[in-house]
Amino acid sequence: MIKVLLAEDDLDDRFFFRKALAEMPIVTHLTCVFNGEQLMEHLAENAENFPDILFLDLSMPRKNGFECLSEIMENHKMQHLHVVMFSTSYTRDSNYEKAMIDMLIKIGAKDFIRKPTDFEQLKQVVYEVLVGLRK
Repeated sequence: MIKVLLAEDDLDDRFFFRKALAEMPIVTHLTCVFNGEQLMEHLAENAENFPDILFLDLSMPRKNGFECLSEIMENHKMQHLHVVMFSTSYTRDSNYEKAMIDMLIKIGAKDFIRKPTDFEQLKQVVYEVLVGLRK
């Protein structure tokens, strides 16, 4: 079983993520947190039982994904977490987005997923990340 933690403030995005996991041929256990502060509290309270993977939204209230990723990577106990940044694309040009993704990877994210607008695409990209995690 893969323990998945999703940090996502959007109710619809959480619903579709949960639905996508339920339709995959991989056994998962999903925990959701709704903002950056709640994420960091959850990780601190579960230091002996970290998730196998964290899908981290960039744009969240109270503490955004950049701040959370930085805190996670600065914490010796947490820095081994497999963090996948999960966000809508930015409306700026592709060079800006590439620079942002490069910075997130440099900070410690393992991957960046632009949230697909299509459910089947969402299911496919999340599935590919989870299959890659098992290798």
